[in-house]
Amino acid sequence: VSVDSDDWYVIPKGFVEYDTINDGAPYYEKLMREISAVKAWVNDYTAAEELNEELSVVNEFYASGDATEEELDAAYGKLLKSVETLEFRNMMRDEEDSLNVVININSGAGGTESCDWAEMLLRMYTRWAERNNYSIKLLDRQDGDVVGVKSVSIELDGPYAYGYLKSEIGVHRLVRLSPFDAANRRHTTFASVFAYPIINDDIVIDINPSDITWDTYRSGGH
Repeated sequence: VSVDSDDWYVIPKGFVEYDTINDGAPYYEKLMREISAVKAWVNDYTAAEELNEELSVVNEFYASGDATEEELDAAYGKLLKSVETLEFRNMMRDEEDSLNVVININSGAGGTESCDWAEMLLRMYTRWAERNNYSIKLLDRQDGDVVGVKSVSIELDGPYAYGYLKSEIGVHRLVRLSPFDAANRRHTTFASVFAYPIINDDIVIDINPSDITWDTYRSGGH
């Protein structure tokens, strides 16, 4: 059984039997996600191919004087955007990249300065999420003694949230003339950022009872 007439993705034989006999709803949902992912690739590639042909036609018209330079630039811009979409999908090919993400920010050594830096990072990620129409949920927050935050956790819900933010994992450093130093000296401060993908609830972990071992110990005592 093919998804469509192009026959680019075929449902494995025996799927119906599996679903009927073994109650394979999770298998069905996983298969549908795989089909959607492949279909998105095919659609984006087809769109790029069509835009490339369109650019060739416009270029011929431009050479013959039947199209303007603005029309040629517009056709090129459409193709470039389509190719960038394909490159983006290629970068975000890991299974977890499409998942939502939890961001943890912890201030490092530096007291007030590091707490202020941690809150600056929080505002940066929050504003980025707002510009990309991601939903934001505050999970935990511990304010600093003077300003900023000692630690904070937020959940971002949106397309490829983890894929975008996994590169932020690590220690972030800030060097500046501290507004909290009366002598206006330069300070170096740090904050750590961790990103965790939110795994789907439909993942099932099967443990074979034969793989489980029980060890019993008795303390000696004195």
